[in-house]
Amino acid sequence: MKNLFFYGSLRHVPLLEFVLGRDADQLDLSAVALADHAVLAAPGGVFPVLVPQAGAVAQGILVRGLSEADVARLRFYEGGFDYDLSQITLISGAQAEVFMPSPAVEVTEAAWTLDRWEQDWGAMSLAAADEVMAAYGVASPEEIAARFPRIRARAWSRVLAKSGRHGQGVLDGRVEIVDRRRAHTNFFGLDEIRLRHETFDGGMSEVLDRAVFISSDAAVVLPYDPVRDRVLLVEQIRLGAVGRHDSVVWQMEPVAGLVDPGERPEDAAHREAFEEAGLRFVALEPVGECYASPGSSTDFFHLYVGLCDLPDGAGGVGGEEAEGENIRSHLMSFEALLELAEARKTANVPLTLLTYWLAHHRTRLRSSAQSVVG
Repeated sequence: MKNLFFYGSLRHVPLLEFVLGRDADQLDLSAVALADHAVLAAPGGVFPVLVPQAGAVAQGILVRGLSEADVARLRFYEGGFDYDLSQITLISGAQAEVFMPSPAVEVTEAAWTLDRWEQDWGAMSLAAADEVMAAYGVASPEEIAARFPRIRARAWSRVLAKSGRHGQGVLDGRVEIVDRRRAHTNFFGLDEIRLRHETFDGGMSEVLDRAVFISSDAAVVLPYDPVRDRVLLVEQIRLGAVGRHDSVVWQMEPVAGLVDPGERPEDAAHREAFEEAGLRFVALEPVGECYASPGSSTDFFHLYVGLCDLPDGAGGVGGEEAEGENIRSHLMSFEALLELAEARKTANVPLTLLTYWLAHHRTRLRSSAQSVVG
């Protein structure tokens, strides 16, 4: 049996329960402190780093009597991030072990606090731990570490899902998950699910075998210059068209990108516009939020029209080289875009939706812009 000292996010009892796979009321917990150490924040504040610092005191909890199975689960959770167990002596004189970071782990000079972490990252970290620990015994800690940016992005989508504006007037029924298995995970995930759900007559359905494609939320924005009455579209190769064996695999679409963990969708819209086309928006017009294909995918879009200056020569070829992006921009009049939509030549659903939204609001946007210019 081992006694472990936790100074960071695993002091958050719900997270500790997730990682250990059992309830906290089965654990021997007590508040303790470690002398001559400080808990500092990693870049972004997502996780803490314990560093030696004379005169500082690191607050934490001591968990006594952890089994080898408990420690194995903890090693799996921590092992891919250059944290390993070291022996320490607490202020009380008690001996314990603690997950210490290697010197390679980046750290800032800012103090890390549990309260701030719980406020900013607690819900996302619980969702991420759900996916991480579901892979225990299947994937290695190193594989989890490599996937972790996408795990966090999927977890952040679960947080954003709690604040949706849609759903008025629909059934708030029971759903029973009989079994859920991750069949594939990498950049995206695929879950095989067996479930029963409430029916409109108040009964329950038979057990259904289904699958769902697991992605993360995306911001989608159509750049529009209300003075020149023109839009900017981006063109790039799209894997959906490749996978469908479409004869047209380079697609025209709005600016779009996945929402980073902790990022607001509107901030993602601004970031992606600059990365893909070098654009800066004066304002964002919220258009809506929607699933791309709710019957089979978690893909969820936050839609905007971005007001900006689109002079001749705007755009060009851009994208994040580190992400393998090769994106070309196209300027066109709004009338030309509307003609494409009317002729059913916009094969991209967000683009079609944004085109018709802009057709409805274009007069208002042009009038406001002209009055400012005038």
